Amino acid sequence: MHSSYTILLTLALLCYVIGMAAGFGLIWQASRRTSRLENAALIAGFVAHAAAFVVRGVQSDALPVASLHESLSCFALFLAGCYLWVSLRNRVSILGAFINPLTVIITLWALLIIRPVEPHPPVLKSLWMPLHVLLSFAGHAMLAVTCGLGIMYLLQERLIKRKKVKGLFTRLPSLGKIDQLSYISLSIGFPLLTLGIITGSLWASVAWGAYWSWDPKETWSLITWFLYAALLHGRISVGWRGRRAAVLSIVGFAAIMFTFLGVNLLLTGLHTYGSF
Repeated sequence: MHSSYTILLTLALLCYVIGMAAGFGLIWQASRRTSRLENAALIAGFVAHAAAFVVRGVQSDALPVASLHESLSCFALFLAGCYLWVSLRNRVSILGAFINPLTVIITLWALLIIRPVEPHPPVLKSLWMPLHVLLSFAGHAMLAVTCGLGIMYLLQERLIKRKKVKGLFTRLPSLGKIDQLSYISLSIGFPLLTLGIITGSLWASVAWGAYWSWDPKETWSLITWFLYAALLHGRISVGWRGRRAAVLSIVGFAAIMFTFLGVNLLLTGLHTYGSF
């Protein structure tokens, strides 16, 4: 079982690498063939990764997110899925050049630290756990897409300011389209992030007898939520667009990554379990 899981995850990584290379190829030259290769590779990688996730779940008889390895793998799976949904729906394959490297890095990291399945701590054996974890990772993945779009926006804006209106400029979407997609992904990711925090609070009340205990991860989750709440409020009420929204989307995702990894690896608290 462990062998089949490793094979499937390795296959997913190889497909993600091919997709990443194709995405970089689209930066240098627009090509339908390259775009199709990227999409096909990422779809194959996502399917293999989803199969690996199911195998690990069967092996552990639980949602496989109890260790650092499993959490990284789950996040990479959601990253690939959310990117594919946005890309295929809006025909922006070049966005992969800004998202796929993160998927590859996280999947590789997960693959390098595979450990045998261990019994889940009692606190993880709760019906709230799947809701909290899956909603959180879905929100994080959509906000990663928002971050990628923010980077793309800043790059396109820089090309325009330098009057480099050939080459890469023609292959990137217009500033208006990038900004619109960024707003859509933010409008999806922020509610998912919010629901993840709410279900986590409800889970905490069952597990620890309190909805909120100002654990380091809870504190940083709240900081991250306020950053995105300010960004969404600014876009809706104040009309924030363009550069400001792009920069804040990058800052917000940096806070997400610190909350997800930095807090668990550098700080101690109620959210640190076993190898995590």
